[in-house]
Amino acid sequence: MPRVEVTRTYLELRSPDQLRGLEAEPALRVEAVGFCPAAFYRFLYAEVGRVYHWVDRAAWTDDEIRAHLDSPRIRLFVLYEDGAPAGYYELQEHDDGSTEIAYFGLIPDYLGRGLGKALLVHAARNAWAGRPRRVWLHTCTLDAPAALPNYEARGFVGFKEEKYWADLL
Repeated sequence: MPRVEVTRTYLELRSPDQLRGLEAEPALRVEAVGFCPAAFYRFLYAEVGRVYHWVDRAAWTDDEIRAHLDSPRIRLFVLYEDGAPAGYYELQEHDDGSTEIAYFGLIPDYLGRGLGKALLVHAARNAWAGRPRRVWLHTCTLDAPAALPNYEARGFVGFKEEKYWADLL
């Protein structure tokens, strides 16, 4: 199992006025998820994260997923194109009054078409709707090469960086 050094970058918006970008095209729709079956959540997590070595939640049981999604601090949204799920994001409210875009991404078949730009704008606007002190997220060098430039182009500004070692499967 190869071991690699990873750089994690934390970025934030301190004001909704910092956000730059457009909404999704009419053929795309983003829906808030009320009840989410564990299998569907597992599908989204696995498909979006498979090329980026997402492993943190891969072993979660149905009960662990259910407990997570049942938290009033978690909101889940799915991007659809022509009726098929194309990606998702998860917002998490924190005790410090901030909202984190905790998970965000596209299913690999939808990469490279600019959909991540519109989805990120949607996520940030939705996060600001709850009137947090700030909206933040993090990315790392295992993520898509376009991720960090997308975040910065939408107005997110880096505030912290850290390095760690990861075992790749």
